[in-house]
Amino acid sequence: MVAAFNGKTFSFDETHRFENRPVLATGTFYWDILRLFSELKIGLQKSVKRHGRIESIGLDTWGVDFGLIDKNGKLLANPIHYRDARRSALAPEVYKVLPEYELFQLAGNFTLSIMGLFHLFALKADEASEFQNAHRFLMMPDLFHYLLTGEVTNEYADATTSLLYNQTAKRWEPKILDALGFPRSLFSDVILPGTRIGEIQESVRSELEVPAIPVIAVATHDTASAVAGVPVADARRAWAFLSMGTWVVGGMETAKPVITEEVFRAGWGNEGNALGGTFLANNINGLWVIQQCREKWAKDSGKDIGWDEVVQAALKARPLQAFIDVDQACFAAPQPDMPRVIAEWCREKGQKAPEGLGQTARCVYESLALKFRYRLQQAAGFAGKRLELLHLVGGGTQNVPLCQWTADCTGLPAMAGPTETTAAGNLLMQLKGTGEIRTLEEGRELVRRSTQVREHLPEPQARAAWDEAYARYLQLLG
Repeated sequence: MVAAFNGKTFSFDETHRFENRPVLATGTFYWDILRLFSELKIGLQKSVKRHGRIESIGLDTWGVDFGLIDKNGKLLANPIHYRDARRSALAPEVYKVLPEYELFQLAGNFTLSIMGLFHLFALKADEASEFQNAHRFLMMPDLFHYLLTGEVTNEYADATTSLLYNQTAKRWEPKILDALGFPRSLFSDVILPGTRIGEIQESVRSELEVPAIPVIAVATHDTASAVAGVPVADARRAWAFLSMGTWVVGGMETAKPVITEEVFRAGWGNEGNALGGTFLANNINGLWVIQQCREKWAKDSGKDIGWDEVVQAALKARPLQAFIDVDQACFAAPQPDMPRVIAEWCREKGQKAPEGLGQTARCVYESLALKFRYRLQQAAGFAGKRLELLHLVGGGTQNVPLCQWTADCTGLPAMAGPTETTAAGNLLMQLKGTGEIRTLEEGRELVRRSTQVREHLPEPQARAAWDEAYARYLQLLG
């Protein structure tokens, strides 16, 4: 994405889009890092050719995953996907060394087995060559920064998703590193969003025939960038956000990490934000479930099935018939036949199983709205606030019915958009890093002026039906 900024508003031009498909090889789920870097370079080259002078580059990715480089600066192995089974299998071994609640108290973040700590532990336990020869630990955006600039850095927002960083003390936590046998020397000093990392290195410049463009560290965890880009309509009202993608991250900005037993028991955590602070967050297994369904439907039909077709089929199905708990392990794992898994789960819970594309899609979307209500009520309790406003951001906001069902189910006015909120938050920290804006509040006002936000008001006539459905849903959750 290239942003044009005139001092008052910005506009985006998408110059290159590509799929990020992990690869299953010899039983391990890998990220195809070299393909991703090749696509990044193609996008950079296209952007320069189309727009000429580029002032700066900011890069964000998903959280938790990392790569390791050796003393010669060579990438030791393909980074492994957070849904790979090996790291989850060893979580109990981690907790024998460092009890789960103690780990939460030290790091303040989720203790889900997808976190980077568990993969690093698995590499150590397996005596993996990449662990034995590792010189530096680079989270995914740090790795792309390194490939672009040659500079080795660890950025704050993404570092907090490793479960190795103490958000209260603002440091890689020595008690965690020492207890699990991770060399402290692997980790670099953490830099804050808005820091200039360097310029595109000569080898990349000569290959692509592009100039020495500065690279700015933004909030490199995509959720943190999305939170930065939220066009807060009224900061005086208690607001929460849902960043809607493969994962849906819901939460609230907080003055400091909320580290209590209640937060821990409910599966919440704290993550770093764009200003070196924190936000309270919960990971909901989001649009992944319907993405898996769509892959099965496309394979069975022998043709591509567009998202409009899925949404329209859901609209035609009867409402509020059957629900799933999207966070159950069976829905989080890759499934060759997710619709069948959904139907079986519903039958096991005494519900009539959804049949066909429309009923299944409606079941998934409504189950997401119900989970949003459940999690947002928890967040309000932890923060000691009564929520007044909900911001929906990210690609999932293109699903208008899901946004409306979320407003109806939660009873909150929902402001949907922009779709590219992560890109907006990325841009804001580049503008702050280059001195174009002074504060994040100024940047959020800029997002409001520059993008379209759609308002979804709860429909009063739908409230009773959703309340009854929510009561049934709570019984399913136990």
